[in-house]
Amino acid sequence: MKKIFKYMFVGLMACTTLSSCLESSLDTAPTDSMSGTGLLATANAALVPLNGLYRSMYSAWSPTGNTHQCFGISAYNLAGDVMGDDHIMSASGSGWFWYDCLYNVKSRYTSTTWRSYDLWNCYYTWISNANYILSAEETMAGTEAEVHNIIGQAYAIRAYSYFMLAQSFARTYKGHESEPCCPIYTEPTVAGTEGKPRSSVQEVYNQIVGDINKAVELLNGTSRKHISHIDYTVALGFQARIAQVMEDWNVAKKAAEDAISASKCTIAKVSEFKGLNSVNASNVMWGAEIISDQSGMYASLFSHMDADADKYGATARKQISKKLYEKMGATDDRLTWWNPEDANNKNGGYQQEKFKFSDIQTWMGDYIWMRIEEMYLIAAEAECRLGNDAGAREYLMDLMSKRDASYSCAQKSGTAMGKLTSDYTGSLLEEIIIQRRIELWGEFGRIYDIRRLKQGFKRTADMGWPTDALLGNRNTDDPESYMWVLTIPQSEFDGNANMDPTKDQNPVGDTK
Repeated sequence: MKKIFKYMFVGLMACTTLSSCLESSLDTAPTDSMSGTGLLATANAALVPLNGLYRSMYSAWSPTGNTHQCFGISAYNLAGDVMGDDHIMSASGSGWFWYDCLYNVKSRYTSTTWRSYDLWNCYYTWISNANYILSAEETMAGTEAEVHNIIGQAYAIRAYSYFMLAQSFARTYKGHESEPCCPIYTEPTVAGTEGKPRSSVQEVYNQIVGDINKAVELLNGTSRKHISHIDYTVALGFQARIAQVMEDWNVAKKAAEDAISASKCTIAKVSEFKGLNSVNASNVMWGAEIISDQSGMYASLFSHMDADADKYGATARKQISKKLYEKMGATDDRLTWWNPEDANNKNGGYQQEKFKFSDIQTWMGDYIWMRIEEMYLIAAEAECRLGNDAGAREYLMDLMSKRDASYSCAQKSGTAMGKLTSDYTGSLLEEIIIQRRIELWGEFGRIYDIRRLKQGFKRTADMGWPTDALLGNRNTDDPESYMWVLTIPQSEFDGNANMDPTKDQNPVGDTK
């Protein structure tokens, strides 16, 4: 019988080895003399594998040949963005992210150097490491607050990982609850552990909700040691994101409001977080502070975004759709995030200036994974969905008053949405989503919103899309499409007796 052999100690030891890279800012120590048991004996010792786990969230540790597009959370957000309608890739460049943009990765599930393997392996590695930490919940020494802090973070990491697996390897939650999703592991895996079958979407989301609720409970009242750590407010942010996908609007509203209230973050003016490259900005809830010897160099977000660095960002320029750009008012400060006058735009969209190296010479720039503006947008959407247009407009204006002095949404109401993302209805909900598209461009993974909103989309030359990326022969207008449901890597079937490739593999094409 085939046995599962991945993700277990391999993941833990990889993370503990990486942990020293967080250096003194996280007060970590070398780990080569520490046993696995010792690492989890106390809350203080457990910071070592935990820090290593966080380090892997912004490191290029995927198989050789794929590292330049697989550097953790920021890479996966970028991949999700170029799969949509608003984030244009002007050309293939060196090929990184181009195949995501063209939806040309699913047939490559037998390879370990493509997106299916990378995502599956990454999230299950994080789950495995979280499970090891959680296995010490009853035995870990330390004050109650110290233990709660470590264990709460592990629950949040597991929730986040399953959430992203569910969004990558199954159709969106609502309406697809009974469909197959991914296997659930909640105990440490060792060599010889038998693999599990795919659980349903509902079962996976039940696990996600249970984990994030536990994280919120345990992290409340604790304090984090570094902004790369998940704290109470970040856990609330995850809770809000999850509820948003599940269309549980009461939970989404409360979680977003609690995050706003508990966080010391404030909505920042565009000029206050220029370049989106510093976790010290007042609006940053969670991110990775990159120090000098941690730069991913070519395998980094800014090498793909910042055209002035003359790296990948110059040969495969990232641009905003002209049609979305036109949705901004003449006095919107966010206009500076893109440059319509850039000579390199040619017939494409408008060159992005939102993401820039903080220091091109040393490849420096922090990664921002959650900021407070998102919470205002979630709260606004939740209020609108619950029929409170006045409350929704208030949250939206909290944000937009810092973006455009001339902005008004006073006449907007209702929740009508078009079949396609380009079919505009003029509703308040649509306005909230438009501002979300602009505000979070390049940060969140646009395709995830398209999926949960059950809209189709079309790419056109008028938007600025190159001919090769128009996807004219694909059914992007079908919200039920399997286009954006990744295939499961062959390595999972090879190592898991309870998964049958003839029955459990996702469709390779756009339809089932």
